[in-house]
Amino acid sequence: MNARVPMTRGARLPAPMGRLIDRDTPVTFSFDGKSYQGVAGDTIASALAANGRWLLSRSFKYHRPRGALTFAGQDANTLVQLPDEPNVLGDERQISPGLEVTAQNVSGSLDNDRDMRLGKFSKFMPVGFYYRAFYKPKGVWKYWEPLIRRKAGLGTLNLDVRGDYHDKAYLFQDVVVVGAGPAGMTAALEAAEGGASVLLVEQGRLLGGALTYARFDAEGHEASQTLERLAAAVTAHPRIDVMTEATCNAWFTDNYLPVIRGKRLYKVRAKECILASGAFDQPVVFRNNDLPGIMLASAAQRLMQHYGVLPGKQGVVITGSDDGYLAALDLMEHGVNIVALLDMRAQPDDESLADAVRHCGIALKLEHAIFEAQAEKSLHHVTGVEVRRIVARGELADEGDVIPCDLVCMTAGYMPVYQLACQAGAKLSYLDDDARFSLSGLPAHLHMAGSANGLYHLKDVMADGQRAARSAMAGLAAAGKVVDVTLEANEPAAITPSRPFRQHGWPLFAHPKGKEFVDLDEDLQIRDILNATRHGYRDIQLVKRFSTLGMGPSQGRHSALPAARLVAEATQRTVSETGVTTARPPFVAEPLPLLAGRSFDPYRQTPMHQRHLDLGATMMPAGHWARPAFYGRPEERNDAMQNEALAVRNGVGLIDVSTLGGIELRGPDAAELLNRLYTFAFLKQPVGRTRYATMANEQGVIIDDGVSCRLGEEHFYVTATTSGVDRVYQQMLKWNAQWRLDVDITNVTTAWCAVNLAGPRAREVLSKVCRDIDLSPQAFPYLELRTGHIETELLGTTGSIPARLLRVGFVGELGYEIHVPSRFGEALWDLLMLAGEQADIRPFGVEAQRLLRLEKGHIIIGQDTDGMSHPGEIGLEWAVSHKKPFCVGRRAIEILAAQPQTRKLVGFMLPKDSPQPLEGQLVLSGGDQSADAAKPGGDITGNVTSCEYSATLGAIIGLAYARLDSSTPGSKITIRTQGDVLVQADVVALPFFDPESARQEL
Repeated sequence: MNARVPMTRGARLPAPMGRLIDRDTPVTFSFDGKSYQGVAGDTIASALAANGRWLLSRSFKYHRPRGALTFAGQDANTLVQLPDEPNVLGDERQISPGLEVTAQNVSGSLDNDRDMRLGKFSKFMPVGFYYRAFYKPKGVWKYWEPLIRRKAGLGTLNLDVRGDYHDKAYLFQDVVVVGAGPAGMTAALEAAEGGASVLLVEQGRLLGGALTYARFDAEGHEASQTLERLAAAVTAHPRIDVMTEATCNAWFTDNYLPVIRGKRLYKVRAKECILASGAFDQPVVFRNNDLPGIMLASAAQRLMQHYGVLPGKQGVVITGSDDGYLAALDLMEHGVNIVALLDMRAQPDDESLADAVRHCGIALKLEHAIFEAQAEKSLHHVTGVEVRRIVARGELADEGDVIPCDLVCMTAGYMPVYQLACQAGAKLSYLDDDARFSLSGLPAHLHMAGSANGLYHLKDVMADGQRAARSAMAGLAAAGKVVDVTLEANEPAAITPSRPFRQHGWPLFAHPKGKEFVDLDEDLQIRDILNATRHGYRDIQLVKRFSTLGMGPSQGRHSALPAARLVAEATQRTVSETGVTTARPPFVAEPLPLLAGRSFDPYRQTPMHQRHLDLGATMMPAGHWARPAFYGRPEERNDAMQNEALAVRNGVGLIDVSTLGGIELRGPDAAELLNRLYTFAFLKQPVGRTRYATMANEQGVIIDDGVSCRLGEEHFYVTATTSGVDRVYQQMLKWNAQWRLDVDITNVTTAWCAVNLAGPRAREVLSKVCRDIDLSPQAFPYLELRTGHIETELLGTTGSIPARLLRVGFVGELGYEIHVPSRFGEALWDLLMLAGEQADIRPFGVEAQRLLRLEKGHIIIGQDTDGMSHPGEIGLEWAVSHKKPFCVGRRAIEILAAQPQTRKLVGFMLPKDSPQPLEGQLVLSGGDQSADAAKPGGDITGNVTSCEYSATLGAIIGLAYARLDSSTPGSKITIRTQGDVLVQADVVALPFFDPESARQEL
């Protein structure tokens, strides 16, 4: 028979219930088009519960009605849609005035979902059915995939939304404590009292963890008193930084902890880390255990204590530990009529709790469980449960009693929050005697405390927090940290539980008609897990992949343990032998903006920075550096750039190139390392010569370039791009860690600064300050280097600056790169500006430099190349030596060179009055047609990488990727410019200017 209790309207409880809400601030919002009123601090789910709305969502596969399970953001039952964001956890997201919330994954409406009929066909959709049903005939999956995704879809992404600002920050602490429950707060206080700096990270809005909602004694006073004392001490302690509403999302080597708080990702490094992350309340598995109104006991307590909402009128509690008794007393005290407490065990650990519940008029049924939950046809809310005696493991008697209720609270036991510990390499073991887990094998400097460590009585939990802190302090002391704490000679002894805490070992009760859900996120029933093992997937990891177990938002928090029990039973192994699925980062879903948000960018200035400001430079970012874009006001950009470029072409210019990366290599194998890393040959590079150096990755893609300078037989100075030097340095270290060559590698970027003195009069200017080097073209030809000194007489002082001079020609003119120790940067700049006064020397910035190099057809790695550019596409075949036996990426380069080429980087030219293409604009097919005939929607064949007007040439010039049949000089390419205007550009031979390179070899 069916029994029914009228569904509760979700009455608000009086203070002090409702720790997180402000009753005096009403908030109006809407859900599925209907207006509701909550109060400040309410979440979507709690506000709806206060209004008697328990149905929040539909399940992933069968579209069954679902309500909140945890009220802690640990399940998919509360996923809702916001206008700008899908898949929002309704029991985490707070309401705000005017917030518009809708249900997601529904066909029709939330209350009347047409796809709920899919449940009637569940026998035809067994676990993994799509793997076996839609693989033939070939190609049929393309038909079925969109249909299945549409039926099992989740929220809708709004592609018009612009991302909010997100950023990152870095923190360094002696001790980081994850979890601010009783164990975490005790550990933080103990460590701080000993002199350590402590960061206390708490996922919730309040300090206290379970102290904020759970009951720890029959009278109900212990939790509140302990919370008040600990929270006051923690917040007042000067060495404890508290971070609430923050999630430690992973553990990485050496206690590197990513902590998410709001729109900021903290990258935390801890000398010692204490995991006091608590434990997850576990559900009981029985038929229809997913109905709205059925929730974890901890969820009902959170709803009352945090939000002041009554979870039901008449309830049943089913438990596998003594905590179910405490939850029943808590519910009864606050107005829920608990008509029955079902203990799946033969007796409680504490008989006084049994007396307490009986004294309250609660019927105590030992060794009883729920056979099935009942509801009306719509399944919108639980109306009663059928209760039967347990006769064997997982088996119930043939008959039982029906108990009307509108609330079912489950607490089968606990599973530690093991994810971070297992990411650190800890082993999770199951203790069959009392159905508990333990963690072992933690790495050094990582400690567990409290419920995460298998302790559940409050006294034991706090003692374990103190023990973990002392262990952490011992680690700090061993590392040389001065701590004021009495340390034991050895590792502090593990805490022995003060009294037993037994949990029921098999809270799973199969029903002949099924619908006993093991994983509510994925609609997985007992038979689904068993069928996976019958198909041969006997390993828990394979069961996960075949069935999608634990792949939903809860990530196995409530399904890992029951699934492990089922697989262990089916394969005749123990739960420890079976294990649980691998816990990989992240712990909770990370918003993509956090990963793409602003990174930590050190702001760097060159030694000549103040000189540029004095000259009126407009600065621009270049990697981490500030560089002069041009000299003048921002609105003068074009004129300033052209005039600076003409000054270099016709006279002499000076540019600060200190941002170039610099790496020194010393040792017998220095040349060998360069020969293996770069595509050109370097073993026979003469001392005193420079050589162009391009670096490829293993896929044959060019990732950086620079100049290799051989200062001695075993001494090289190699430059790299401004933004690429860190990557080049890492590559050198990485590869040499494998090759073990005899070479020292040092990044000296900030140890040296440099300028480029370029133009027809460069030698004239340099000769006034450099007298110990013969600067004549015969003695110091192009591509050679010399070491010498820059005299300081022009500054009115005697002395000289040690310098390395390179004859290079990036801008296509007679030029000298002058590298000096960074402390002499301003003096070098001042000397050259004074020496060049009669030659009308002019400083030039990055914009002019890029124009000058473009006129010479020189590419910029990262601007004119992308993640697929190999030497054959960008005209660097000559920079690859095919004579040496090996270099990184050469095999890939040869394979790519042997394949038909599809694109090539070409130079193009347009009349100066033509619309000017912008970098990134598309090259389209139809280059042999007139611009009028070319179709705006033609096939994309490439893109513009660089483009600028050249006053020297009187034309617009640029570089672009074009189809191979349009890459020869004389061809035309079609470029789509602003406003979909198509222009026909002439493909020309490179370089645009001085094709014989006579000027740079003067």
